[in-house]
Amino acid sequence: MIDHIRGLLISALARNGFTYNDSIQVERPKQESFGHYTTNLALALAKTLRQPPLEIAQKIIKALPETELIERAEVKAPGFINFFLCPKVLQKAVTEVLSIGADYGRLNVGKNQRVQVEFVSANPTGPLTVGHGRQAVLGDTLARILEWVGYQVDREYYYNDAGRQMRILGHSVYWRYRQLLGWTGEFPEDHYQGEYIVEIARKVMQEHGDALQEDPENKVFRIVAEEAIFEDIKNTLKRLDIVFDYFYNEKSLYENGQVNDVLTRLKAIGASYEKDGAIWFRAGQYGGSDDRVLWKSVVDEATYRLPDIAYHVTKFERGYDLVIDIFGADHHATYPDVLAGLQALGYDTARVRTLIHQFVTLIRSGEKVKMSTRKATYITLDELIDDVGRDVARYFFLMRGMKSHLNFDLDLAKTESEENPVFYLQYAHARICSILRNAALKKLNYERDCDLTLLKEEETLSLLNTIMEFREIIVICLSTLEPQHLTTYLQKIATTFHKFYTIHRVISDDQELTRARLALVKAVQIVLANGLTLLGITAPQRM
Repeated sequence: MIDHIRGLLISALARNGFTYNDSIQVERPKQESFGHYTTNLALALAKTLRQPPLEIAQKIIKALPETELIERAEVKAPGFINFFLCPKVLQKAVTEVLSIGADYGRLNVGKNQRVQVEFVSANPTGPLTVGHGRQAVLGDTLARILEWVGYQVDREYYYNDAGRQMRILGHSVYWRYRQLLGWTGEFPEDHYQGEYIVEIARKVMQEHGDALQEDPENKVFRIVAEEAIFEDIKNTLKRLDIVFDYFYNEKSLYENGQVNDVLTRLKAIGASYEKDGAIWFRAGQYGGSDDRVLWKSVVDEATYRLPDIAYHVTKFERGYDLVIDIFGADHHATYPDVLAGLQALGYDTARVRTLIHQFVTLIRSGEKVKMSTRKATYITLDELIDDVGRDVARYFFLMRGMKSHLNFDLDLAKTESEENPVFYLQYAHARICSILRNAALKKLNYERDCDLTLLKEEETLSLLNTIMEFREIIVICLSTLEPQHLTTYLQKIATTFHKFYTIHRVISDDQELTRARLALVKAVQIVLANGLTLLGITAPQRM
C-alpha cells in the first residue's frame, strides 16, 4: 500500500510540474484520526518551491489520480497529507492472512543471500550474565527476522581461550583446588570468586587427586575450566532457544597464519609502521580516529585490534554478503578501528553492520541490583531464567530499543496479570484460541464465503488496519535491524484486539456476522503467533 500511495504522489507531482528527487516518505501516523498513512512531501518541497506547505499539499491532493483503494485524502497543518483507505481494502486483509496462513508476513527480500550474525562472543571465564542475555536475545531475534525475509543466516560465537583473562581463570581454579586440599592461605582478590570455580576445582581434584598442588601453571586447570564453562554457556543459551551454528576460536587465527597475513598485507601497502618497537596501524587514514598499536613491543603480543581485523577478513573470505556484529556499549570506541583495517585491506565495509546495545540494570522493589562480575555478586542469566521464565526474559530484553539503557523490572517480569506485557500478548492469543475452539464445538464454518463487508465498526476497522501493518513492521525491523519495533507492534495489535473484543461479541445469533468476526479473530491469531515466533516466544493456546 505504501508503494501504491507513493505512485499516486509521483503522478500528482508530475501533473503539477513539481520535481522531487528524494524518496517520498510515506508512513503510519501516530494517531488513526490522522488517517491510515501520511506523508510530509509538501513540507519537504516548501523550501525548493518557495511556497507555503499547505498550498503545495492542496495542489498535490487535487492532482492525485483516482483510485478505488483510497477513500479520501486531506491536508493537515502544517502541510501533511493524510490518506484514508477504503473499508474494502482493510477487509481484504482478512482474506489475505487466512489464505497465506502461518507464512503471512514473510518476504523474499533476502533472496538467499548469506548473512553472518556474530553475537554474545563472551570468553569462557564464567557463566553468562544478564548483560550477555540482552545481546544473546537481540542477536537471535535479528537472525530469526533475517531468515523470515529470505536470508540464509549463520549464528556465530567468537571467543578467545588464551590471554590474561584465561590465565587468571586457570590460577583461580588452582587456588580453589589447593583450598580443597587443605590450604588455608588467602585467595587472591583479583581472581574469579564465583562458586562455579569451586565446582571446577572439585572436578580437577576428583580426576587428579593432589598431584597438581605444586603446579599452578599446569594447563589442566585452564582446560577443565574452559570446557566446563563453555558447556554451561551452551546450556544456558539453549534454555533461551538459542543455538549457534559456529564457535570461532581467536587462537586459530594465529595458528593458521591469518594474523601474520594481515600484518604483512598492511605493511605492503604502507598502512602500518614501526615506532618504539611496536607496530602501528595508520587507522586515521582509513576512517579511524587516530593511529593504533597492532603489536605491543613490551609483551610482544597483539592488541585486540589485530586478531579482530583478521577475524573479519575470514568473514569476507567465507563469502558472506552481509556481516552483522552485535557488541555492548564498551565496544563503542573500538570497532571503528577494525572497520578501518578492513577498509585499508580493500574490503567493502558497507557489507558490515555494527550494532551497539546499551547495558542492562536489574530493578527489584524499585532499587538497582548491584553487581560485580569478578566478585561474582551478579545474577547469572540462568538465575534470571529460573526467576522469570524464558518467554519473559526474551521479551523484556527486546522491549526497549538497543540504543537505550534497559531497566529490567524483576517485579513486573514475575507479575501474572495484564500489567506484564508478555502475559498481555499471550493472553490475547490464548483468548482467540478459546473463541475458535468454541466455534468448532458449535460447528461454525467461517473461513469460506464470509461477508467481510459486515466488518465495519470503528473498533473493527482499527483492528483490520493493525493487521495490515504487520508486513510494514517487518520491513522496518529489517531496515533498522531493531527488533523493538516488533514488540511495540504486538502490544498494539493485542490492545486493539482486546478493545474490539470488549465491545463486540464474536459469536452471536447473527450467523453471518459471527462468521465474519471469526475470520477476523483467526487472522489476528495468525499475526500474533507469527510475531511471537519471530521473538522466540511461545504462543499458548490456553492460559
